[in-house]
Amino acid sequence: MTTLVHIESSPRKDRSASLEVADAFITRYLARRPATEIGTLDLWGCELPEFDGHAMQAKYAGLSGIALTPPQDAAWTALRRLADHLHRADLLVFSVPLWNFGIPYKLKHFIDLVSQKDLLFAFDPERGFDGLLHGKTAVVVYARGLDFSAQSITPAERFDFQKPYLEAWLKFVGVSSVHAVVVEKTLFGSDIDRGARLRAAQEARQLAETLSD
Repeated sequence: MTTLVHIESSPRKDRSASLEVADAFITRYLARRPATEIGTLDLWGCELPEFDGHAMQAKYAGLSGIALTPPQDAAWTALRRLADHLHRADLLVFSVPLWNFGIPYKLKHFIDLVSQKDLLFAFDPERGFDGLLHGKTAVVVYARGLDFSAQSITPAERFDFQKPYLEAWLKFVGVSSVHAVVVEKTLFGSDIDRGARLRAAQEARQLAETLSD
């Protein structure tokens, strides 16, 4: 049985273009594979812990092979539980709006918490880094208010720190199969917004059919 985990990083809910398109993908995928287990991590609906002194001390204790104190162990256990959302998934779906040409701070907070040695990656002095999320597939829905085509005033090669960042991180933690669906121009008026959402949703449904074969 496939386990699909949806990481939500938009607070807009019913108005969110990234959530709308991600839901189109999930609905079609579930229709094709009804036995799929669906999990959701709403980054705005959960309390993400601070990466505080105890977490930092636990990190360096782990790097040095030193036993953790009870407060450090509690902090590290909280990070491990968050990382488990990624480990248990066969298929990861991320709904990601563009904020200030990058990703929402809640998603960056989550990434900073879980991107730790022995949680999402291993390190060997001779071989370097090795991501621990091998064998997984990621689908990322990117929503953008503006036009990021090469002809626009905000071309992707100069202004996009959303898609390159997230896909570099996914590759770092071991996810090599990454698919992107982009919905943009959502600030260009209701007609253009609606058309962009419909086109992206159809692309997402087609991708779901491909990945569920």
